[in-house]
Amino acid sequence: MSALTLPIDGMTCASCAKRVENALLKVSGVHSASVNAVSAQAQLELTGMVDSAALQQAIEHAGYQLRQQSAAFAVSGMSCASCVARIEKALLAVPGVLAVSVNLASNQAHVTWLAEHSSEALLAAFKSAGYPATLIDTEQKQASAQSTPWLLILCALLSLPLVVPMFFELGGGHWMLPAVLQFLLATPVQFAGGARFYRAAWAALKARSANMDVLVALGTSAAYGLSLYHWAVQEGMPVLYFEASSVVITLVLLGKYLEERAKHSTREAILALQALRPDSALRLTADGNSERVPLSQLALGDQLLLQPGASVPVDGRIVSGSSHVDESMLTGEPLPVARSTGATLSAGSINGEGVLTLEVTALGGDTLLARIIALVEQAQAAKAPIQKLVDRISAVFVPLVLVLALLTLLGWLAVGSPLEVALINAVSVLVIACPCALGLATPAAIMVGTGSAARHGILIRDARILESAKAVDCVAFDKTGTLTQGKPQLLALHSFNGEQSRVLQLAASLQHGSEHPLARAVLAAAKAQNIALLPSRDVQALPGKGAQGAVDGLLLQLGSDRLLPEGQPLHGELAAARNNEQSQGRSVSWLIDVNAQQVLAMLAFGDAIKTGTPQALAQLQHDGIQRVLISGDNRGSVGALAKQLQLDSWHAEVLPADKAALVNQLREQGRHVAMVGDGINDAPALAAADVSLAMGEGSDVAMQTAGITLMRGDPRLVPAALDIARRTYRKIRQNLFWAFIYNVIGLPLAAFGLLNPMLAGAAMAASSLCVVGNALLLKRWQPNLKETAQ
Repeated sequence: MSALTLPIDGMTCASCAKRVENALLKVSGVHSASVNAVSAQAQLELTGMVDSAALQQAIEHAGYQLRQQSAAFAVSGMSCASCVARIEKALLAVPGVLAVSVNLASNQAHVTWLAEHSSEALLAAFKSAGYPATLIDTEQKQASAQSTPWLLILCALLSLPLVVPMFFELGGGHWMLPAVLQFLLATPVQFAGGARFYRAAWAALKARSANMDVLVALGTSAAYGLSLYHWAVQEGMPVLYFEASSVVITLVLLGKYLEERAKHSTREAILALQALRPDSALRLTADGNSERVPLSQLALGDQLLLQPGASVPVDGRIVSGSSHVDESMLTGEPLPVARSTGATLSAGSINGEGVLTLEVTALGGDTLLARIIALVEQAQAAKAPIQKLVDRISAVFVPLVLVLALLTLLGWLAVGSPLEVALINAVSVLVIACPCALGLATPAAIMVGTGSAARHGILIRDARILESAKAVDCVAFDKTGTLTQGKPQLLALHSFNGEQSRVLQLAASLQHGSEHPLARAVLAAAKAQNIALLPSRDVQALPGKGAQGAVDGLLLQLGSDRLLPEGQPLHGELAAARNNEQSQGRSVSWLIDVNAQQVLAMLAFGDAIKTGTPQALAQLQHDGIQRVLISGDNRGSVGALAKQLQLDSWHAEVLPADKAALVNQLREQGRHVAMVGDGINDAPALAAADVSLAMGEGSDVAMQTAGITLMRGDPRLVPAALDIARRTYRKIRQNLFWAFIYNVIGLPLAAFGLLNPMLAGAAMAASSLCVVGNALLLKRWQPNLKETAQ
């Protein structure tokens, strides 16, 4: 099973999306299709090789267009016709390629492919076929909506004189433009400005369906045709309705133009992520110099030069240098992070003041940035469960409006009204109906909500998570790496003979060079206090006990209780200190002067609580959510942590498989459970929960196993993720409510003659803008990450 994304132009509402879905599902090899009218994309799952031409034909037969781009490539190495055939075969095998034409005489290849795909895959195909190529020209076809402003201005200028006489009537006067002038002004608007509606309506009717374009085309044509009829049969100054048809078309074009701009704003998160990728990189050559090359020419293992302020082009490992790197667009972390030799960098990060040498470890679609973009696009293209109801309503909405318009016409005629009154009221019904607002209600909110979440390091994989998250009333946490740092730290130092700084210096000097986790914790504590290390000699490991060596003339041992004299239980201060630390779930080590047979100090190690943990738990408690700790660690450490954090309940020494059983047990008690883990050891529990959140910090496993991935290990992102999910779902419900209410109120008003076509057109345009505008309010969302006093 493979996936393919198709960019599609011309869709305006949910019925358009449904028609495209039906057309694509008829193509051999297409397993499933999900079409989003807002993002103008179709997400396909393919069971095998699918003919791109067949997909293009299906979409065009449904009345829409694939968005394409074309480019010319300079090809080297061709010598005969078989070279041409080989290149064409290689390029046509690339997903998204629609047409290929290779010219042996000019050594060029002209390729047409889907606009959402980059040229990097094409360049790789040239190279794999044995014919390196370079891009010499790129021309992306412009979407029809991009010409709208000029057409809109023309329609507005032509419609304005038709509206001016209405202002004279408001003042008690009466003045009308000559009929021939009205005709000359209205006709270009009707057939140039309205051409897009006629084309789309004809395509919909050929496909035996109806959409918004059918309503606009039918309504304005009726008003325009009635005007022509009156002009032909009435003497003197006839009653004309040219202004109604022209103003409706102009207002709808204005609404669509503003709607496109608003919909573009809903895609800002994706566009911002895509903008992080530079087009080229500085590659180091064998002689130590650097050359700027396109990203398509980079290979794994290449070394790149990152200058201050440069955007990281690929994923890589720092070979030399140190700097502070801005990773805010990837992880949401607002402050630059220190990075030095051995650290990994992700494409899209911004280098600070240092100069770095980077070894390439991932390219193209394998980079973290590409995976984040793919994940956000996947979430934005997905449909929330509530959308299924909207789709069913949208499928019958336009036919019902057509029936209502016909009933309006017949009803007014039945009560003795003139034909023009009955027809104008029917036109108002056709024009005011807005399936677009219904179609935009859900996807607009999902796109803005998931985009806002992504900007703050919260990746939502599936729109269904939004509906599940609103009901969460219990959050189960793993301990290590989730609520705690996940690595031992020296939390306490009890000195029994000498100052603390002195005994820490001795302990750190003895451990210098050791890779043991506890040794690294001691060395880190000494470094934090700027303690200079002393020379050590004859250092050796004591298996199962600790280490021994000479420091500053003292023979020292550092390790577990097994170093203490056998048969001599601890008393007094030593026993009290050990019991106190172990009651908090900490492990202890002893620093012993062997020759003097004295205990110099006791060191207590533990996994420190993350900075944001107390605030995250307090926020969950404030939201009325139960907090449960499920850990595989010993009862002492888990119980001590749960008591310190005042958790509602806790479970210790739980195996990974048993964690899933505990989650299911909570669900059987009627709880809606969210599980928070690292995305690897907690995979069974994550799968069992209603909502799964992984603090994977970008790991592949986390991004694939969890419904929500937190790009950095900040526990405060847990309540933030649930909050943005709830807010997004709330926006969906608000949008659907207003879309339904608009039609429920507007259609009867139009049917009873209380709205003329111009007001109906303005209301129709405003309805879609209100829905998208309401969704855009989610862009203002900010997670609550302020530090609180503990």
